[in-house]
Amino acid sequence: MSLPPPLLEKRDRLLARIANCGSVGIAFSGGVDSSLVAKAARIACGDRAIAFTAVSDSLAAGERESAETVARRIGIRHVCIETREFQNSDYLKNAPDRCYFCKDELYDRLDALREQYGFAVLLNGANADDRGDHRPGMRAAREHAVDSPLLEVGLGKADVRELARDWDLPVWDKPASPCLSSRIAYGVAVTPERLSRVDAAEGLLRELLGVSELRVRHEHNDLARLEVPLSALPRLVEERVRDEVARRLRALGFRYVTLDLEGFRSGSLNAVVDLSELRIL
Repeated sequence: MSLPPPLLEKRDRLLARIANCGSVGIAFSGGVDSSLVAKAARIACGDRAIAFTAVSDSLAAGERESAETVARRIGIRHVCIETREFQNSDYLKNAPDRCYFCKDELYDRLDALREQYGFAVLLNGANADDRGDHRPGMRAAREHAVDSPLLEVGLGKADVRELARDWDLPVWDKPASPCLSSRIAYGVAVTPERLSRVDAAEGLLRELLGVSELRVRHEHNDLARLEVPLSALPRLVEERVRDEVARRLRALGFRYVTLDLEGFRSGSLNAVVDLSELRIL
């Protein structure tokens, strides 16, 4: 496929920017953004590029294996590291800046590995579209001098997907898959048990509905708010499916199961980030 000239220019600027770093480590989730950075780093820096995937209770089932597969496809050295954000009470209380403490822990861990693995610059996968969103993790990136090459050369999400497709990355059309903690309503404490509950519930819905992009939002009072594509709503409200979903989600520990009639939308919990005081449950 032929890329348009503006995207070709951005691609070349991306490769040049990363090459100028000399040697790089990449915070690599295996999603399309970080996979594109890893591919560009492999092209620009060769064996002087290494990808790191953080592993903790907030990682959804299958995501570690997916990241390993993509790294092998790219041909980049790949290391999984355990992060300890669950030992931080500021992370567990789940205020709107929770993501800051997660990224701060990740970048602390990666900073400590610079000498061992021999990389000069740490890269992340933030893209140009992230500028206008609620992204507390970007503050941690600035504090740790993490470079965001996609953002710096002006590559937005659509550009990222187009370039990833051109580079034959298998995740070019992968739906966004933020950490499981992003499903927990602000003010509801993050716990491994709640994350496991959400992970299992989303797996169940994917199996029953045959769709990949959905969310189970864990609200206060153990309420599950289901966000599915609008096209999947008729299937979900069929009596047999509806009853099975309610029964199995209650078996996972949810007290109530509700359906969001607005359907799936990424980042819907951020509608309340202006609330400054939240009671921790």
